[in-house]
Amino acid sequence: MIREATVPISVLGVAHAAPVLVEVRRGDMVESRHRGSIAVVDASGTTVESSGDVDAPVYPRSSIKPLQALPLVESGGADAFAVTAPELALACASHGGEPRHVDTVLAWLRRIGLSVDDLECGAYWPSHAEAQHALIRAGQAPTAAHNNCSGKHAGMLTTCRHLGEPTRGYARPEHPAQRRTLRIFEEVCGVALERAPRGIDGCGLPQIGIPLEALARGIARLGAPDALPPQRAAACRRITRAMIEHPFMVAGSSRFCTSIIALGRGKAVVKTGAEGIYVAAIPSRGLGIALKIEDGAARAAEVALGDVLRRLGGFDAQQLAELEVLSKPPVKNAAGLAVGEIRPSAHQ
Repeated sequence: MIREATVPISVLGVAHAAPVLVEVRRGDMVESRHRGSIAVVDASGTTVESSGDVDAPVYPRSSIKPLQALPLVESGGADAFAVTAPELALACASHGGEPRHVDTVLAWLRRIGLSVDDLECGAYWPSHAEAQHALIRAGQAPTAAHNNCSGKHAGMLTTCRHLGEPTRGYARPEHPAQRRTLRIFEEVCGVALERAPRGIDGCGLPQIGIPLEALARGIARLGAPDALPPQRAAACRRITRAMIEHPFMVAGSSRFCTSIIALGRGKAVVKTGAEGIYVAAIPSRGLGIALKIEDGAARAAEVALGDVLRRLGGFDAQQLAELEVLSKPPVKNAAGLAVGEIRPSAHQ
């Protein structure tokens, strides 16, 4: 069933406030609270649970990179250019710009006959502090290969090369690469996006407003694609397998996405997006999770997702213990002493 995404009343500020999902405690009191919405949907499209306004469109930002990678596999481009599993995971990544990420992107571009100058994502300092400091010490400026979205862009360029499409301007909404991606969003998420809100992401690609419920539905089908057409189902499995087998490429050292995928060992595939977005697929249960923190705080999105995964992820005792450490980070002072914690709200 295809539903239509439009601008609901809630976007205009009339709906009730979203529930408090995460609170920040310092000493004896709660110092800050983060409101947000969560949708949990199964691959058939049934909403299993929800909190807040899950019908309001959100920009999914980088959380949909695994869906944006589908054309790379479905078109035959991945096979034509011998795209490896680590490269496919990198196509889904919001990486930290560590040397392995950057070197992989540059080698990939060379193999398809292009260079860093063909990336339209823009230069960006690595978010990984050590990688950033290494560039500064060497007196070097970052390139577009350091951009956290460079793997996604390399994947789109690969598809364009395979299909004989222009590589210049591939980031524009009217380019075949973006029209193809929009069609896949509609098909996998089961939502009509013709009248949906539109914007431009930080890396220059189009963003389409998608209701959280539809986003969760698409992520559920990514992780449990049995009901999809065979070619698409095979592409979904190949993409999620690459992310599970190469979690470092998805984000990087000490990053939440990488840590959760690694500890889950196939039980959960997670992906962050800017402005407080997170998604997760739980393949064994055919579930998709999508959440949005209203104030855009990444710290709250990670804690909120960790709480849902604790209940629904099917983790064993050891995995739950590791998840507890990751998803309830301490608040530390300048001396490194724990003075509080970020935790799920007791009132959600």
